[in-house]
Amino acid sequence: MKRPDKRILLSYPHMSGDELEYVKDAFASNWIAPLGPHVDAFEKESAEFAGVKSALALSSGSAAIHLALRLLGVGAGDVVFCSTLTFVASVAPAVYQNATPVFIDSDEETWNMSPRALRSAFECAERKGKLPKCVIVAELYGQPPRLDEISALCEEYSVPILEDAAEALGAEYDGKKCGSFGSVGVYSYNGNKIITTSGGGMLLSDNEEYVEKARFLATQARERAPWYEHREIGYNYRISNLLAAVGRAQMLHLDERVSRRREIFAKYRRELTDVPGISFMPEYKKCRATRWLTAALIPPGSGRDFTDVLGYMDSQNVECRPLWKPMHLQPCFAGAEYFADGERSVSEELFARGICLPSASAMTDEEQEWVIKSLKESLS
Repeated sequence: MKRPDKRILLSYPHMSGDELEYVKDAFASNWIAPLGPHVDAFEKESAEFAGVKSALALSSGSAAIHLALRLLGVGAGDVVFCSTLTFVASVAPAVYQNATPVFIDSDEETWNMSPRALRSAFECAERKGKLPKCVIVAELYGQPPRLDEISALCEEYSVPILEDAAEALGAEYDGKKCGSFGSVGVYSYNGNKIITTSGGGMLLSDNEEYVEKARFLATQARERAPWYEHREIGYNYRISNLLAAVGRAQMLHLDERVSRRREIFAKYRRELTDVPGISFMPEYKKCRATRWLTAALIPPGSGRDFTDVLGYMDSQNVECRPLWKPMHLQPCFAGAEYFADGERSVSEELFARGICLPSASAMTDEEQEWVIKSLKESLS
């Protein structure tokens, strides 16, 4: 096989052609600035897809998490429980609110928030007399955690869930769409996500008052008055009609994109079975993951770590990345409280051996075969 001239990227946009027609319609209507008919339709269609009562289209998933924390009353001095194995955007908005993040380990079955570690954190918080204001549950690489157990725990302690489904649009748990389990759910349409608006996000909730309050805050908290009246501080977090048009067109093909990424994952697992000791992110029995990214663990004792593999793959014009570095190991959260999954820190073990492989739904079979060949060479 010939080394590709074009770099094989981890995850890039997959355009269908419908996007151009929707954008042309936005141009023709002259709705270019934030708000407009495509924004309204994108919100309605997204709520219907997720099976919730209301949705709000925003400039990013991070903006949606920030607004969700405002809705849940998170402020200075509050504690927020957070998944540790996630991207920093899942946690940083809590710091915007001057709250304190406490990090919860993963479990081996899902690589997501461990119910056992979460219970330990709740029991400790109860002893201290300071329960968290909310629990931010991230859904890693397109797969949810054990949401029934986590939901039961949060209900036991009367603490709401903020469901960060930024990586899990299209995934399901027990037949229900991710993004619909928490008091508030969040999607992301960043350029590397399973569908994209180039940049954007969605806030979802069955609480329509939450969504209307978020809409108010996202438009600079402007009061109903003939002049510009502001009684509280808001944000410029709305999405443009143009980007919403792209999102609507992308949503038409979401099921195809999920199916293709699952096919890519299945081929990796099938073709790499002859590599002793390699393993992949499991799919929990109640989940249907999107496999937004195919995540694998390098064989233990292979004499390789992820930096060796990344270096070799880069030399072959293939982009791979390590798993997210756990938040409790990040310098900006040094000293933060952390609850492990029993005697082990599962998230640290996963990070030490984990890599993400190119998974774009537009990737060709030939490109994937080159990735597989290169990965085998890097581990030989």
